Formats: sequence, C-alpha cells, structure tokens
Amino acid sequence: MRHWYRKLGPGLITGAADDDPSGIATYSQAGAQFGYQLGWTVVLTYPLMVGIQMVSARMGRVTGHGLASNIRRHFPRPVLYAIVAMLVVANTINVAADIAAMGEALQLVVGGGEHGHAIVFGIVSLLLQVFLPYQRYVGYLKWLTLSLLAYVAVVFAIAIPWREVLVGLVWPRLALTAQTLTVIVAVFGTTISPYLFFWQAAQEVEEINADPRAFALAHMPENAREHLHRIKIDTYVGMGFSNLIALFIIISTAATLHAAGITDIETSAQAAEALRPLAGDSAFLLFSLGIIGTGMLAVPVLAGSAAYAVAETFEWKSGLDLKLLEAREFYAIIALATLGGVALDFTPIDPIKALFWSAVINGVIAVPIMVVMMLLADDPKVMGAFTVTRRLKALGWLATWTMAAAVVAMLATA
Repeated sequence: MRHWYRKLGPGLITGAADDDPSGIATYSQAGAQFGYQLGWTVVLTYPLMVGIQMVSARMGRVTGHGLASNIRRHFPRPVLYAIVAMLVVANTINVAADIAAMGEALQLVVGGGEHGHAIVFGIVSLLLQVFLPYQRYVGYLKWLTLSLLAYVAVVFAIAIPWREVLVGLVWPRLALTAQTLTVIVAVFGTTISPYLFFWQAAQEVEEINADPRAFALAHMPENAREHLHRIKIDTYVGMGFSNLIALFIIISTAATLHAAGITDIETSAQAAEALRPLAGDSAFLLFSLGIIGTGMLAVPVLAGSAAYAVAETFEWKSGLDLKLLEAREFYAIIALATLGGVALDFTPIDPIKALFWSAVINGVIAVPIMVVMMLLADDPKVMGAFTVTRRLKALGWLATWTMAAAVVAMLATA
C-alpha cells in the first residue's frame, strides 16, 4: 500500500481538486434538475479527462517546464497573454465562489457569519501555501482527498433505485434544450477545467525540482519508462476518483432533491441544506463537511495554477518549494488570487451564482487551451522523442473536439 501511495501525487490531487464546491454545485444542479439522466456525462468525461491530463503531466515531466512556459517558448506572445488572462480571471472567480460556498457550509454546521468564515478560510489557505515546505504541503493535500469520501457515504446513507441509475447511464431520455445543453457544458467545464492542466504540469516540474537526483526526461531519457508509467497510474486513479465522486453527487441529489421536486439549486450549500429534511442530519453533515474539505483542497490548486501560469509567462521564479523571499512575485500572485477571491465575496457580484457560471466559463475557455496543448504535445521540438503516442493523441483530440462541440451546441441554442 505504501508503494502504491507513493505513486499517487499530482494526478490524485488534481483529480480531487476537480470536485471543488463549484463542481459540487454543478453536479448537484444536474442531479436536482434532471435526476439520473445526466449521470452519463461524468462517465463519458473520464477517458477524455485521463487523456488530456496525461498530456499535461507528460509535458511537464519531459520538458521540465510548466504549460505556460512551453506556450511562451513556442507560440506568439498574444496567444500566451490571452490564455493566461482567461485562466487568471476564471480562477479568481472560482476561488471567490469556492470560498463563499465553504463559508456558507460552515455557517450551516456551526452558525456564525458566512463572510467571517470565508475570510478565515482564505487566510488559512494562503498561509499554508506560503509557509509550508512543498513535500509536507503535498502530503496534507493528499490526505485531504479523503474528504471526498463523504459523498460516497451519503449515497449509502439513503435509498437509491439502482435500476433507474443504470438506465440513466446507458439510455438517458433528454430533450436537448438550451437549458440542458448549458448544464452539460457546465458539467464538462467543471470536470475538464483549464486550471487542472496548468496545475498537473507544474506539479510534475515541482517533483523534479524537489529531488536533486531528478531531471526532465528530455535530459535523462533512461528514467522515462518509470516516470511515464507512474504518471499513467497516478492520472488514471486520480481522474477515476474525481469522476466517481461526481457521479455519487449526481445520484444522491437525484434520489433526494429531484425525487422531492426540488430542482432550483444554485449552490452546494443549498444542496446540503435541502438534504437535511429528506435524507436526515447525517447526510446533511457529510455533504456540508465534504464542501469544506474539498474547498480547502481546491483553493490552493486554483490560486497556485494561476500563479504558475503568470510566473512562467514573465519568467519569474516559481515553485512551492521556494521560500517567500526567493519567489516574491509567485507568492504575490497566489495572495492576489486568494484574497481577491475573498474580496469578491464583499462586492455586489454574487459569488454564489458565479459557482455555476464559472463552470460554464471554464468549459468555453478550455477549448483553445486544449488545442494549444495538443499541438505542443505532438511537436518534436517541444517533446523530443517523447511526443504523445498515437492512442494518447487520439484521446486528447477527442476530448478537445467533444468540448468544442458541446460549447457550439450551447451557443447555437442560447
């Protein structure tokens, strides 16, 4: 078990961070509005997510550079600036929405003011990123992934008509209206999110920097078999864990909220509160604590991926293994993204409604980023002898065109 645990790292944390409060809200809406009819979306996205995340991880390990750094080296600056700007804006909105949801969830459990809780969550998350050494911090993040098991427990705490679940997975009956397509794009966008690409690639670079004996595979190809195999296992397990939890959230909200006629759910905290009279205090508590746990995991990933992207764009020093004074600009971006998200909770902008729409935004901006990633991953000038395999190339492009088709369909029916 210890051997397998050591193989899990960037992929596991990336997958678990994908089920952030924004994702929980989106999956809860899918289950509340459409019952079991959208369960197939997270089954479909699993191989697509594995493909595109493996591409990003492979790029980081082979080149020793993050995604933004590779884009800077091989694409015109306007392309880089546009991608990084979209990422930073989307991530800051996502941080705001996640922290607001965490504050609201804690208020449901212990009382108090949700804004006060949000400030505490933001400050604690920032301090952990700045002052904890990288290896210890990653260890804590890996243990935080266990908070997602709360949603497994919820499913087994209530009665589930498993035959209806299976029918929804293999033979859904849906009218492709504008509302349906918007929710599908939101599910795709919160599952295959741009910040995950940047984070997993950057974490592979961090793994190289944290080990003085390690080098990028471009410079030490004899270690390629070992590391590419580890990336494969890590990504398959991490993305499988992510999508399984997403499916459980859809199932639990479909079995309770949709079955009771409660379809107007805007936030993950609303979903938790609505569960209490339908599924009991235990399901409510598990759902609420899951929001807080996954939020503490996701906020550093959101802020960190933005910081990696900006730092690589301007060639600043970056890395969670560096001290504060060694990478001032990098940690400044983390602080701005985290505290900026907290500040948005005090503006007229409603971060609660932003939960769902941040998922839609992620779905839209993911498409151009994925196109750029796939071009880089298939370029020998970037990847040397480690360009993506034919199978991985097909899977990556399938993920890209699936996302593009969903976005076009949504816009066409809006």
